[in-house]
Amino acid sequence: MSMVSLPGLKELIESISRERNLPRLAVQSAIREALLKGYERYRRAQNLERRQFDEDYFDNFEVELDIDEEGFRVLSTKTIVEEVNNSDHQISLDEVQQVAPEAQLGDSVVLDVTPDQGEFGRMAAMQTKQVLAQKLRDQQRQMVQEEFQDLEGTVLQARVLRFERQSVILAVSSTFGQPEVEAELPKREQLPNDNYRANATFKVYLKKVSQGQQRGPQLLVSRADAGLVVYLFANEVPEIEDEVVRIVAVAREANPPSRYVGPRTKIAVDTLDRDVDPVGACIGARGSRIQVVVNELRGEKIDVIRWSPDPATYIANALSPARVDEVRLMDPETRQTHVLVAEDQLSLAIGKEGQNVRLAARLTGWKIDIKDKAKYDHAGEDAKFAAARAQAQLEQEQMELEQDDIELEDDDLELEELEAENQQELEDESFDLDEEE
Repeated sequence: MSMVSLPGLKELIESISRERNLPRLAVQSAIREALLKGYERYRRAQNLERRQFDEDYFDNFEVELDIDEEGFRVLSTKTIVEEVNNSDHQISLDEVQQVAPEAQLGDSVVLDVTPDQGEFGRMAAMQTKQVLAQKLRDQQRQMVQEEFQDLEGTVLQARVLRFERQSVILAVSSTFGQPEVEAELPKREQLPNDNYRANATFKVYLKKVSQGQQRGPQLLVSRADAGLVVYLFANEVPEIEDEVVRIVAVAREANPPSRYVGPRTKIAVDTLDRDVDPVGACIGARGSRIQVVVNELRGEKIDVIRWSPDPATYIANALSPARVDEVRLMDPETRQTHVLVAEDQLSLAIGKEGQNVRLAARLTGWKIDIKDKAKYDHAGEDAKFAAARAQAQLEQEQMELEQDDIELEDDDLELEELEAENQQELEDESFDLDEEE
């Protein structure tokens, strides 16, 4: 069998495997595909018959690498026929039987169609080089996707590599000993207090592993996601890891709308063990445990509050550190509540630029309206909500009546159509009887 020589093939495979952190078999597969594309380019350039090559014309061709001899062969699978119409896909029975007398029509044979060393020209070699680069990139992307797909929603250690526009490009690895890959930390996922200097290390939350062939890093990571706070507490508080304490909800504002307001998180915890204080377990002795989390988040303010199945108690806890005098659940259906506090607690309950009440509302799922207890009109507010509920009920009933009217109109229309059909059938039957008479 003939062969096109590729001096240094073995060394090439080894070097690509090392540089791109790819298995040798993956590199060999990419080289075979690239050489096949190069052969296609060679055949199209040598097309003296001006034959039309369809997209799948070369599907019956394959490249065989010979690593030891450092070269490759092109093989073609052809079908045995009586009369040959396409020599690339078919071979005559007479020709095959000269070598294999037992061959029959319809059988397939594999033939060596390797071009001469000199015929595999410069254009084909350039095509091979371009396709090889693309195939190697595809192999790398596939490996990254397979390696990190199951790690979405987890936290990874990252190292700053460089900056691209407003994004930080980080190096991350999935497990100990595995090669690093690049991840993107966009501007919106960064913390305002972080210092992203070269080679600085951070813990990042893996938000998404991108698919497809887009350029740039496939991994999208975050420092602003609430999942990072959950991981840090679970890693620092043994009671959470042992499932004695559970994190019920988290509300985080890592990038506040105003630069005058710092990052802040509220986290609600609970336990079924009466002997365990879930808030104390998360804070630790003299704040030792929560301080580790705060340090990792570069000084972000964190409120740990006790979750409660009672909405009023939960809302009051969520507004910590403000002291709440009364929580009035004005409309449980629309989840609206009035929280009454003393005048000196108003600004603390609302928070700077509304941050405290905003996070409490997101944590509890209730719309919270902070009111001054001394100026609050209980009867007037009750009357307003009663009137609003009555109006909503009236509108609901009106909508139901309109829907009933529409359904009645549809029923009347169907009845008219049915009567018309019956009348037509009676007229047809009468006509048939007249014809018979």
